Order: sequence, then structure tokens, then C-alpha cells
Amino acid sequence: MTSKNALLQGAALATMLTVVTGGAASAKPVHHKKATHGEAAVAVAAVAPEVNELRSEVQQLRATVEAQAQAQAALQAQIAQQQSQVAQVVSDSQSVEARLDEVPQQVLTTVGEMPKPKTDKLYYKGVSITFGGFAEAAGIYRSRDETADISSSFSKIPYNASAASTNEFRGTARQSRYSALVEGDITSDTRAYFYGEFDFQGGAQTANSNQSDSYNPRIRNLYAQLDLDQYGLSLLAGQNWSLLTMNSKGITPRNEVTPPQIDAQYIPGFAWARQPQVRLTYHTPDKAWWVAVSAENPQTTLGTIKTASGVTVVNNQAPTNGFFSGTNYSLNKYPDFIGKVAYEGMLFGDHTFHAEAFGVMRNFYDRTVVAPAAGTQAATLGLAAGNSNQDTWGGGGGGSIALSVVPKLLDAQVSIFGGQGIGRYGSGGLADTTSDATGKLHGVPEFMWLAGGTWHALPVLDIYVFGGEEREASKLFHYSSVPSLVVGQGVLPGTNNSGCATEAGTCSPVNKEISQITTGFWHKVYQGNFGRVQWGLQYSYTELKAFADATVTGYTPKGTENMVFASFRYYPF
Repeated sequence: MTSKNALLQGAALATMLTVVTGGAASAKPVHHKKATHGEAAVAVAAVAPEVNELRSEVQQLRATVEAQAQAQAALQAQIAQQQSQVAQVVSDSQSVEARLDEVPQQVLTTVGEMPKPKTDKLYYKGVSITFGGFAEAAGIYRSRDETADISSSFSKIPYNASAASTNEFRGTARQSRYSALVEGDITSDTRAYFYGEFDFQGGAQTANSNQSDSYNPRIRNLYAQLDLDQYGLSLLAGQNWSLLTMNSKGITPRNEVTPPQIDAQYIPGFAWARQPQVRLTYHTPDKAWWVAVSAENPQTTLGTIKTASGVTVVNNQAPTNGFFSGTNYSLNKYPDFIGKVAYEGMLFGDHTFHAEAFGVMRNFYDRTVVAPAAGTQAATLGLAAGNSNQDTWGGGGGGSIALSVVPKLLDAQVSIFGGQGIGRYGSGGLADTTSDATGKLHGVPEFMWLAGGTWHALPVLDIYVFGGEEREASKLFHYSSVPSLVVGQGVLPGTNNSGCATEAGTCSPVNKEISQITTGFWHKVYQGNFGRVQWGLQYSYTELKAFADATVTGYTPKGTENMVFASFRYYPF
């Protein structure tokens, strides 16, 4: 840069001298006269534009060189930064390789673990498929023979008149279960689901335990679901747990809370059903509040049905197609309507809290024929002759609370349910209805509760204790015109069930109350990339009581049952 400027300046000076001297370097000497001051000024003025132009070029060249120097410095800085990043990547790679070299190879050889895939789902034509279920080998011991498989018959526990003196042992794999969840995104905020879940507790007419134990699969859940996230709405259609069943997360399918027992009939006091339904659910944007309504498949269980003489009633019908011919089905006019609201959040910082309240409305339906011939009670009551369909309404309400008492250590839950005609929704299976003298059905008052807790003693060990009860009250009808006519359910005049106390005695009690306390544990033997293996034991003590005897004062038929369950399960998914 300096040499170039010097050359330019020298060139400019030479030009000025040439102009000033007038080309004095000629072939032969010439004598000049001395230049005057004016003449020098004229000569300098003549070359001034050229000098200025040279100066401008020099300045431009200097600016160009400086810009190039700055660009070169920036490029060198970028190269240095990239070299530093490359060095860091190489260092990190060497560190990872060093840590991998420290992993004991014999562990992988012994355990046989393979790297867990990034997802447990399968993908097919734009949808994902998730499999679930387990295989179970279970053993059952009962102190009184119920002739029942893995699902106990709480309402058929033997009184002393029947099988009270015989024990029962059974081995079974019928609670084994398999399921599949299919999911697909229709849009960014619209998602569709299909879910199917099946076990092997179906008992076809040809099923038996003589040789092959060939029991057939049955539907537990089978439904479609559509979630519209932008509106907070969800629509479900198909067979699923009843809406009144307790949930663990909002009001969402596949998050129902069942007691952790082995017995597939659960525990008396637990309110539930699995049946066809159409359900609509809404949740607030923060998913703290949930509201849902459903219309569900109806079925009425019948208690004591006694009418006035001259009145006959039809309240069930033998199936004609699609149902097992050995079971009658109730007459149904309307579905069961259920509504629920749920709230969930945190209490005292880190204690999870979930609360629900629900209501059920049910219709009871039958057909009566009145023939008030002379001398019949129908005539005395003044009933008009004729045939008619009669229906009444029943139902009830309840709620539940689940609380993390000690986070990650102790969970507790409590639920209650009361009303008239709600027996079919309890695990005990008490009657829904009874009838008055005209044959009209009425819901029997009932109250049920369930309470319990699970202690997570170790990461691989859960210990639980639960208790529950279902109790019905009397529903009797008296008629002043016929004082001897007392119908309904409860302590009816003239009942004599004293034979329930002795083997082979005459015993036709009306069940009133079922209660149970149970305890058990689940131990996870293995949980890893190959699924989960666990085993558990359960012990339960159950009491079944009938309405008091009208003939023998102070006598109430009672049956007790001690049961032990053992289960070994493998969850591969």
C-alpha cells in the first residue's frame, strides 16, 4: 500500500516538473529566460486537476484495501469458530465412546436385553395400533361351593341349607385378556379411535370343564370414539364401561378405576357395568372440569313379584334370536340415562385429587292382565278389567373421591351410590325391582359404598385393603280394603325360612345385604423391554344376609364365604 502511494506521488511530481520545465530534455541546449512568478502559478494551475484526480484514486484504492482486510479478518474468525465446534464434537464423541466401553458386556449377555424401540405402536395406512392384555393362570379356593369360575356369585353364596358344607377349588385361565387400540388423526385437532377388549369368560351351551375346557371369548369393550379437541368434545359409541364407573383421569375411556383385586366380579359396593351406549363428553380448556351424558342399554333384575289374585303380569321374555335360550330378558322401553360431572386437580401442593358426582334415571316396564272375577282380590280392590302396559321410573345418584394421601406411596378411594332400582349396577347383584298388587314394577331402595387404599410399599410391591357393602330396604305395599294382602319386597307375612339353618332344609330367602372385606398384594417379578410379569394373592371374607323371617322371631338367614385367589400374569405389551 505504501509503495504504491509513493509511486503515484512520484508520478505526479514528475508530471509537474515536466510541465514546469517545458520539456527541457531536448537534443541540443537551449537558453531559457528565467520564469516569472506568474508563469509558475499558471503551470501549477494547469496540472492541479490531474493531481486531484490522482489523489481521489489513491483514496478509493485505500478504502478498497481496507474493506478487503476487514472481510478477510471476519472470514478467519468464522473459520476459527467452526474449527472450535468440530473439536468439541470430536471430544464429545470420544467421551461417549469411552462411557460405552465402560458398560459391562456380560450384563447384556446374561439378561438378553435388546434396545427398546422408539415406539410400542404399529403403523398401517395412516393409523397406529397398540396391543394390550395379559395371560393369566389363576387358582380359586372357596369355603362354600358356588360353582363359579373367576367371577364370584356374591348373591348366591350358599346358606346352610345347600352347599355350605362343601368346599370349592378351581383353576382357570379365562380372565386372560387381549386388546387393541387403533388411533388416527383426521385433522390436527380431530382424532378417531377404535378399541376392542376381550376375555374368555363366555360360557356357551357346550362349554364345560370335563376335558378340553373350551370356553369362548366374550366382548368386554368394543367401541369407536371421536375427539374434537378444539371444542373440548368427545363422542363414544359402542360397548364400554358404564358412565357411572369411576374414572382416574377426567371422564375418559380406558381410565376406569377398578379395585386391584383378582376376583373378576370385583368387590360388593363397587358400582359398574359394561354395556352398549352412546356418550357425549365435554371438558374445559384446562381439563379440570368434565361433564358427560350417556344413553345406555337397559336391563331390569327382578326381585319378589307377587300380585293380587286376578292379576297376571309379564315382565320378561324368552329370547328368540341372538341370545342364550336359557336366560330370559326384561322388557325395556327406554335406555338408562346417566349424567356425570368430574373435577380433578391438586390438594396441598402435590396431592392429586379426583372427584365425581353422577345421576341415573331408569325406566321399569311390564304388561299386566286384570281379570277381576267375583271373589278375587282384584275385584275387591276395584281394579278394572283389561290389559295394559305399565311403566315407572327409578334411579339414583352417587359420587366418588380418589386422593393421593401420600404421593407415590399411599392412594385411597371412596365411593357411594344410592337410589331405587339400582341393584344391577352393584357387584353384589341385588334386585332392581319388586311389584305392587296391580303388577306395576317399583324400584327397591338400595345404598352401596366402597372404600379402600393401596400402599406402594416398594416399586415392585403393592398391598391393598378394601371393604364394601350393598344393602336394600323393604318396599312393601299394604291395602286397607284387603288387609291380608301385603306384597313387595321385605319381611312378608307368613314367611318361614327356618330351614335355611339346616342342611337340606326348605330355604327361599330374599337377599337384603352383601358385605365384604378383602386384602391382597401384587408383586412385579420383572418389568422391562419384554413386558411385565407379576403375581398376587387375595383373601376375602363375604357375608350374605336375607330379610328377617316373619315366622321365627329374630332369625335372619345368613351365608358366609372365605375365598383365596392366586394369580400369575404376563403382560407382553
